[in-house]
Amino acid sequence: MEAIYNPQAIEASVQAFWTDNNTFKAIEDESKEKFYCLAMFPYPSGRLHMGHVRNYSLGDVISRYQRMQGKNVMQPMGWDAFGLPAENAAIKNKSAPGKWTYQNIDYMRNQLKSLGFGYDWDRELATCKQDYYRWEQWFFTKLYEKGLVYKKNATVNWDPVDQTVLANEQVIDGRGWRSGAIVEKKEIPQWFIKITDYAQELLDDLDQLTDWPEQVKTMQRNWIGRSQGVEMTFNVEGLVEGKQESFDIYTTRPDTLMGVTYVALAAEHPLAVTAAKENAALAEFIQECKGNQTTEADMATMEKKGVDTGLKAIHPLTGELVPVWAANFVLMDYGSGAVMSVPGHDQRDYEFAQKYNLAITQVIEGQDGDDIAQAAITEKSLLINSGEFNGLDFEQAFKAISDKLISENKGKVTTNFRLRDWGVSRQRYWGTPIPMINLANGESVPVPESDLPVVLPEDVVMDGVTSPIKDDPQWAKTTFNGEDALRETDTFDTFMESSWYYARYCSPNDDSQMLDPAKANYWLPVDQYIGGIEHAILHLLYSRFFHKLLRDVGLVESDEPFKKLLCQGMVLADTYYREADNGAQEWIAPSDVSVERDEKGQVTSAVSKIDGDAVISAGMSKMSKSKNNGIDPQEVINKYGADTVRLFIMFTSPPEQTLEWSDAGVEGAHRFVKRVYKIVHDFVESNAGETPDVNALTLDANQKKLRRELHKTIAKVTDDIGRRNTFNTAIAAIMELMNHLSKAPMTSTEDKAVMLESLRAVVLMLTPITPHMCHYLWNELATQTGSSNDSVADAQWPTVDESALVEDEKLIIVQVNGKLRAKITVAADASKEAVEAIGLADSGVIKFTEGKTVRKVIYVPGKLLNIVAN
Repeated sequence: MEAIYNPQAIEASVQAFWTDNNTFKAIEDESKEKFYCLAMFPYPSGRLHMGHVRNYSLGDVISRYQRMQGKNVMQPMGWDAFGLPAENAAIKNKSAPGKWTYQNIDYMRNQLKSLGFGYDWDRELATCKQDYYRWEQWFFTKLYEKGLVYKKNATVNWDPVDQTVLANEQVIDGRGWRSGAIVEKKEIPQWFIKITDYAQELLDDLDQLTDWPEQVKTMQRNWIGRSQGVEMTFNVEGLVEGKQESFDIYTTRPDTLMGVTYVALAAEHPLAVTAAKENAALAEFIQECKGNQTTEADMATMEKKGVDTGLKAIHPLTGELVPVWAANFVLMDYGSGAVMSVPGHDQRDYEFAQKYNLAITQVIEGQDGDDIAQAAITEKSLLINSGEFNGLDFEQAFKAISDKLISENKGKVTTNFRLRDWGVSRQRYWGTPIPMINLANGESVPVPESDLPVVLPEDVVMDGVTSPIKDDPQWAKTTFNGEDALRETDTFDTFMESSWYYARYCSPNDDSQMLDPAKANYWLPVDQYIGGIEHAILHLLYSRFFHKLLRDVGLVESDEPFKKLLCQGMVLADTYYREADNGAQEWIAPSDVSVERDEKGQVTSAVSKIDGDAVISAGMSKMSKSKNNGIDPQEVINKYGADTVRLFIMFTSPPEQTLEWSDAGVEGAHRFVKRVYKIVHDFVESNAGETPDVNALTLDANQKKLRRELHKTIAKVTDDIGRRNTFNTAIAAIMELMNHLSKAPMTSTEDKAVMLESLRAVVLMLTPITPHMCHYLWNELATQTGSSNDSVADAQWPTVDESALVEDEKLIIVQVNGKLRAKITVAADASKEAVEAIGLADSGVIKFTEGKTVRKVIYVPGKLLNIVAN
């Protein structure tokens, strides 16, 4: 056995062994309990970052542990390969997105392999390949046939100079990223999937997900946003262009209906657009609103503006006339594009009313300290100034007011959802072509199954203006039933690809069907899913939706895709900068900074290694390109080896919390890996031949004590990894055991037997975390047991010997009047009387009780004897 730990040689050799022996190939086996472990697949951006390393290390540790429990484990890997970054890179490099993407995949695949992750590479998939997206297209056509897909106009970001649609990320301060033109809002036809048909089930089935973080489930509940309220009709006074008009509104607060003093319409509401024909100020306002961002976050922070349309609405119960305003805080895509405004009891409405001198009426009783002159009263209470409804509480008022609206045929009680149908159209190139055909008569039909896939051409050059398939009139030309027609040139939202990839892994090479139901139902649902909490809503919600769609066409039997969910924290690193002459911050890579710290680890001095000038420490921040504080995993692997990186990642922080990168921490992890290697090396080199089984020997007290520490450690590590996912405390327990082993003698046969049992257990417990070294050490230790040189990946996890935990003796602390006076060793089953007798006879105790009367003796079994004497 080599005396010096050489991670590069060991890791290359072990990885070759895994490849040659198909160690991690997963095959369906009904005789074994399956375990499907999946970490969210990466976007092939070029290089792995430490966030990837953390995510995939967690998945690999869990997978390897479950494998050692005797389960049939599948852990696949693939690539979420479509998306805008590839287009931007292609524009920059005057290349094709496909070429850039495939090069990145090749590089990142090698990086993943260098980290020793136990993936079944035969199941690898890339969403940009037609053998994957053809089934996505097929499935979309089936959803269309089921009535779950439709087309309607929707608003997009439009660059009037480049004449193209922009993604939200391409709109910078309201301007196009390339042209600098002010971006407009434009309505174009887009495709939608009816996720709202599944809103109630998506909400209800969250209760099934008992092993998901409560925070994630709460975020999804809020996003789905189920509410019960009243939908009512407001008629418009007089005629509008010769017609009687009305509009509906929905409210969860019908108790405030008597406080409505105006109604607000979205700027693009048909009534507002009609009124603008005779209202120049309104027309100008509508045009201004076309440039507004329409995300809820943007709406919450933007200045609230509006213009009086000149129309009056008739209050459905009082008959009073209230002004109709167009307002920028009302979205046409949400509800009917109209809201009733109650400034007395809604702060947004209150601020708008004050700004435009609109009436504010209080109809809900205030509490102590409430002042309608200062702010809206938003808490529910008894009704006032509400005529026949005065004195009712919220529940009573809800029923009474809704009953009256229903009786007068002006409203109804209804359940609404905040969730909106999923718009899947994107006006980009690098994505899955939407498999629809637009006919000359304006109708759209799905591409016939025999013509699938609709292949995305990859031999293109990006000019940064329009999608190559939109720019090429020949690509769109096709026929349908002998008539000329045009293919849809939009592509799918990339969330489509990531919403079902976990299922395709079950039969990734099946050319005849989207999923093999037998294989899918063997592996699904995923037993452990791992990824960042930033995916809590969109990706996880869409995946849950897709799974129910797959179920309803008979491809899977389960209701949910992921049993357990682990959301890992971010990876942080030090940040440093200096201010440029123009006041901008120039971020300096941590590797280019020389740092001095005080005893608490705080930075006291930081200077550039390049020019010696001082730089400013900005503390810890998420690793990012923008702050230039990313750490290249490959550099650390090359220096210390993959096992050191994995150990540091798993030891430094609990998985759900942020991880602070530390070069000193990496060096500490490397020292521990070398320490484990050395103790095994020294044992193997000093013990030729086989060592007897420890269970066949008679041990002394110290040997039994060491075995007890070993099996206590096995119990703790098993619980920490298997149940609690607290890998850091599991590693800490192994480190503590190593401290005991490093001090243990190895002179007798019994000493060696206990040491061998302990080292084998240490290697097994570290195998999920540092698999390369443990593979090597396991085979070296095999010479001590006479066993064959098998793979530690297939070894059984160590089991606790309950008999080893039984103590023959107990160490008892003896106090006199509360002060430590002696430590005595007694039989583990000694009675209270026996312990008292031994304690009182101890010379250290006699010294402080002699000449005194023992008044009381308190015994805490197995721990403490306290003698009270005076």
